[in-house]
Amino acid sequence: MDAPEPDQTPFAAVSAQTSKLQMRYQALLDQSTPYVTYRWVGTVALFVVFALRILLAQGWYVVAYALAIYLLNLFLAFLTPKFDPSNEAMDNEMEDGSVGALPTRADEEFRPFIRRLPEFKFWYWATRAITIGFVCSWFEIFNVPVFWPVLLMYWFMLAFLTMRKQIQHMIKYRYVPFTFGKKKYAKNGN
Repeated sequence: MDAPEPDQTPFAAVSAQTSKLQMRYQALLDQSTPYVTYRWVGTVALFVVFALRILLAQGWYVVAYALAIYLLNLFLAFLTPKFDPSNEAMDNEMEDGSVGALPTRADEEFRPFIRRLPEFKFWYWATRAITIGFVCSWFEIFNVPVFWPVLLMYWFMLAFLTMRKQIQHMIKYRYVPFTFGKKKYAKNGN
């Protein structure tokens, strides 16, 4: 008897199928990229379903707390610049004694705001986390008995302190991570 060729093994068949599914999944993600509003509406709807599940079941508060911490972490990464101005300010001060800030003169270099976590990855990881949290809320092993008001109060304190720190950082280094509220210049008709 001849040994089967490597392409005819059951492992190769499973690998080919998972590869095909991964490519199809990636194609769906790529097609959804331009539809920012629809993607976020779907994610918010999924979150509302998750929240209703937690409220109606009156349990799985640890799962909800872990999800809230993770979403807060994602949001902070979304607001944070990819290149930290405080590190660049220290580097600039060491090199030439100047403070790193946005350009104030025409001869200074313009550096646009680049997020540490791009919008699409933020949406993808948030949606994935909410889905995992929703699935976990159906298994009794994750229903750890806790006094939920303490978790809620602790999360609000954590969110307040981290957002205050982030806003102070934004004010100190004069950057705005959002596009609304920024000046828009009309094209010159000449």
